[in-house]
Amino acid sequence: MIYEMRVYRCVPGRLPALIKRFETVTLRMWEKHGIRQAGFWTTLVGESNQDLTYLLAWTDMGEREQRWNAFQSDPEWIAARAESERDGAIVANISNSFLQPTAFSSVK
Repeated sequence: MIYEMRVYRCVPGRLPALIKRFETVTLRMWEKHGIRQAGFWTTLVGESNQDLTYLLAWTDMGEREQRWNAFQSDPEWIAARAESERDGAIVANISNSFLQPTAFSSVK
């Protein structure tokens, strides 16, 4: 199992719009495409309180490529994302890392 950590830095004041999009659209679309989330966090103390961080669980990079590309190209997702950004951009930038559990990790 590998984990993808994604950090979305929002345009100032737009974090609530991003959270709403995940709650009302994105998670449903992920379920449709078999994408498994392992947790979501907002930043309480840190560099920016405009960040949303989450983990996705993948069996391998091949699964990630197949499922993520299908999600990103889904016309329903493209339309929903555009609608959510009708009042302006939500995300200023995205960073992602792929993580592999250590032998002593409680998560495998």
